Amino acid sequence: MIPQTLQVSQLASWQDELNNLIRSPEELFDLLQLPQDGLEQARLACKDFPLRVPRPYASRIQPGNLQDPLLQQVLPLGAELQAAPGYSHDPLEEADSNPVAGLIHKYKSRVLLITSPSCAIHCRYCFRRHFPYDENKPGRSQWQQALDYIAADNAINEVIYSGGDPLSSNDKQLAWLTQQIAAIPHIKRLRIHTRLPIMIPQRITADCLRWLSETRLQTIMVLHINHAQEIDDDVRGALAKLQQHGVTLLNQAVLLKGINDELSTQVALSESLFASGVLPYYLHLLDKVEGAAHFDIRRDQALKLHKAMQAQLPGFLVPKLVQEVAGAPSKVMVEAGG
Repeated sequence: MIPQTLQVSQLASWQDELNNLIRSPEELFDLLQLPQDGLEQARLACKDFPLRVPRPYASRIQPGNLQDPLLQQVLPLGAELQAAPGYSHDPLEEADSNPVAGLIHKYKSRVLLITSPSCAIHCRYCFRRHFPYDENKPGRSQWQQALDYIAADNAINEVIYSGGDPLSSNDKQLAWLTQQIAAIPHIKRLRIHTRLPIMIPQRITADCLRWLSETRLQTIMVLHINHAQEIDDDVRGALAKLQQHGVTLLNQAVLLKGINDELSTQVALSESLFASGVLPYYLHLLDKVEGAAHFDIRRDQALKLHKAMQAQLPGFLVPKLVQEVAGAPSKVMVEAGG
C-alpha cells in the first residue's frame, strides 16, 4: 500500500512536483518505512551528493523493502563514502571536452549542450555527480557562444540536450534554443537525454510537445529506464503522446549490481520498453565515478548476461552492451576478449 503522503495528485503540475521533491533522508525513511539504523549513513552520503527523489517515482517503491530496485537507485548509503581504486570525480574526462560554457564536444559529428544544471532525481550512480555545473549553466544571452561554435563546424550534424536533465528547463527557454539550432543548416537531428518523463510524467505538456515536433529537425528522445517497475500507466501515457508527435523513443540503461543484473529482469525491461513504444538502445557498464563502486559488476558477468539476453530475446530487443572510455571517438562495444 502506498503511504498517503506519496499518493500522486493528477492535478499537480510538473513544476509543482519538481518543487516538492523528497530532499531529506529523514523524509525518505519515514515515507517509505525504512529501518532507521541506516539513516545516519544516509545523512553523511547526502553531504557529498544531495538527495532528490520525485514523489511520482517514490510512489512506485514498495514501502519497507530495502531490496526494491527503484529504492536502491536513490537510497544514499555509507558505501558511497568508501574510496575505491580506479574511481574518480571525472571518469569520462569531460572537463577536457568543454570548449565553451554549456557545451561538451567529445564525438566528431555531435555536441552535447548542458541545458539545465539540475535533475528531478539524483541517481546514486550518476557519472556527473561531481560535474562543475556552476561553470556550465549559460542563460539565453550566453548561449550565443555555443551556437556560434556549432554553426562554425560543418562536421556537427546532431545536437544533444543533456544536463542535469534538460527537461528541468522551462518550455519557453527550450523552444527558443531549439529554434536557434534548427536555423543552423548542417544540423539534422536533435536528441534529448532525459529521465523526467519517467520521474514526473506530467512533464510532457502541450508546450513541450510543440517545440519537440514543430521544427525541421528529426527529434529523438533517449530515456533512462533501468527496471520495468519504473514504467507505470502514467509513464505509458506520456510516452504515447511523444510517439503521436513523431518523437523517436530509445532507452539506455545502466547495468547495476543487485538491481538489474539478472536475466529475467533484463528480459522484462526490454519487453516492457517495446510494449510502451521504446526501443532498447544501450546497456552501459557503470562509469567509474567516485561514490558508485558498490553498483559495479564484473565485465565477464556483464558479457555472460548479455549473451543470455541474445539467446532469449529477438535481436531488436537486445540493447548494445557498451562502455564509455575517455578519449574514445565513440561508445565502445563490450566484447569477449576486449
